[in-house]
Amino acid sequence: MSAVRSCIIRELPIPEREYRAAPPERWTKPAPPPAHRRTSRAKHRQRSLLPLVLAGLALFLGGLLLGRAGAANPVEPSSLQEDSLSSEPLSSEGVRILRVPGAAVGEPEPSGSGMGDGTEDGGSWNLRLVNWENPLPEGFQPPELTALRNGHSIDSRAYPALQRMMDAARAEGLDPLICSSFRTWDKQSELFQRKVLSFSGLSQQEAEAKAALWVARPGTSEHQVGLAVDIVDKGYQLLDQGQEETPVQKWLMAHCGEYGFILRYPTDKSALTGIGYEPWHYRYVGETAAREIMSQGICLEEYLSAQS
Repeated sequence: MSAVRSCIIRELPIPEREYRAAPPERWTKPAPPPAHRRTSRAKHRQRSLLPLVLAGLALFLGGLLLGRAGAANPVEPSSLQEDSLSSEPLSSEGVRILRVPGAAVGEPEPSGSGMGDGTEDGGSWNLRLVNWENPLPEGFQPPELTALRNGHSIDSRAYPALQRMMDAARAEGLDPLICSSFRTWDKQSELFQRKVLSFSGLSQQEAEAKAALWVARPGTSEHQVGLAVDIVDKGYQLLDQGQEETPVQKWLMAHCGEYGFILRYPTDKSALTGIGYEPWHYRYVGETAAREIMSQGICLEEYLSAQS
């Protein structure tokens, strides 16, 4: 029993190209070209391939010579550093530090910069109190920001301590992730208004009061100072109380003081700070103050009050 197969060919318009189908009248066993024409075509193809072979050979020999010259004269690593914007070396994470005066560039993370140790309490900049009673002057900008990964930034004086803390956490097998850092005045206003709108059914005054418990009003946020970062566990990136149970937060709460950072808004200090419990918000205050604050279980307001 034989099967009959059919093939339906549909002709479609095609653009000009190098190879085109033969017209239908040529589909039935076209006669082969004369022998002398086949010979001349073969010779033509051989001649057309010769320049390509020679060019390929020249490229191979040139690459070989350049490779030997490079091996004999290696480039010094220092000569690879840029002279513009920053002369900082590449970090272990392969990200270059950029110092951007007075601009919000916005994680860590390149490692080990040359910007001092960032842990001294010698100036009041690191202990500046920013809250609803102590707002920033409008248009405030940190003197200098260090650009981090993922569009974040931090005050350059606090950067080295932040990097050491993140490196130490990762060395313990943890995976911390910065989800918020320096914010401009406009950005803080946008976030506050968004929170206000989430309290539908309330008056404007009531909605703003509730919103201010979770998102600081513009001019009263530590993020605008460039000294605060929100750090979450990469495996749990929700900003809620469950964050405190993650391995990253447990480690940070136990060790942040060693690097000059404090958990800024503890669970039982909302009446003093004006902000609800945030087990992800860390503020740089310098190592001396941070160790004392974290060991005593107090907030920055209490520490500064005792100092005065």
